[in-house]
Amino acid sequence: MTTPTQFPHTRLRRLRRDDFTRRLVRENALSVNDLIYPVFVLDGEKKREAVASMPGVERLSLDLLLPVAEKCVKLGIPVMALFPVIDSSLKTPDGREATNAKGLVPRVVKSLKQHFPDLGVMTDVALDPFTSHGQDGLLDDSGYIMNDPTVEVLVQQALTQADAGVDIVAPSDMMDG
Repeated sequence: MTTPTQFPHTRLRRLRRDDFTRRLVRENALSVNDLIYPVFVLDGEKKREAVASMPGVERLSLDLLLPVAEKCVKLGIPVMALFPVIDSSLKTPDGREATNAKGLVPRVVKSLKQHFPDLGVMTDVALDPFTSHGQDGLLDDSGYIMNDPTVEVLVQQALTQADAGVDIVAPSDMMDG
């Protein structure tokens, strides 16, 4: 049994009482070094599409993305995160375009690393941009996501991205295993 002088009845604030102690024990100081610039990239040239659900955000083709990457470098933003917009003709139930070494993501990664070798590039390991059904996993005949076969494709996707030269693969697909 807890007494009135024990937690949770008493919460000591000795590290928050004075300004100097609050400054000494504060956890974070946000700077440009903490930023990741997310971008949506699509295939083609001179293509720019507004993202209706995010005012001011656009999907860009690689040629229009390169000046954005240059601005990131000049501002000191260390990492750009790529989110692909895949042509619907390339989407399949198994999302195999995600493993295409000549696909959109590997081409964009290679170009960014060639033009801006010191800019970190992060890619998303997820199948939803590549599947015709829009789910993050492979589906069985009843529409249930099959975990193990999905993980196999995700591994191949991550390896494809790594082979292209990406610095960080972000496993957002969230499959078990």
